[in-house]
Amino acid sequence: MTDTPAPHEHVVATEFEGGEGVLVDLNSKSYYQLNETAMLVWRCLERGLSSEEIVREMTAAYDVTPDHAAGSLARLLDSLQAHKLVAPRP
Repeated sequence: MTDTPAPHEHVVATEFEGGEGVLVDLNSKSYYQLNETAMLVWRCLERGLSSEEIVREMTAAYDVTPDHAAGSLARLLDSLQAHKLVAPRP
């Protein structure tokens, strides 16, 4: 069981060269641009990783401290939840 939310089935992710991407909410027809870091987090959510595992992925990919990565992750998850792009895992 993981503490991170799961992407909604009605949200489609597309990754571009360079690591950036977009999410498209098929229900609302809205799209959201993701930077490289947010796209990394989204892919981790798709894989069902925990917050701790995502922070490890972030610190391995970028020159940031675990505390900085955890703060960035928390802000991104809040934003994804506010836009109803993710839901709690069952």
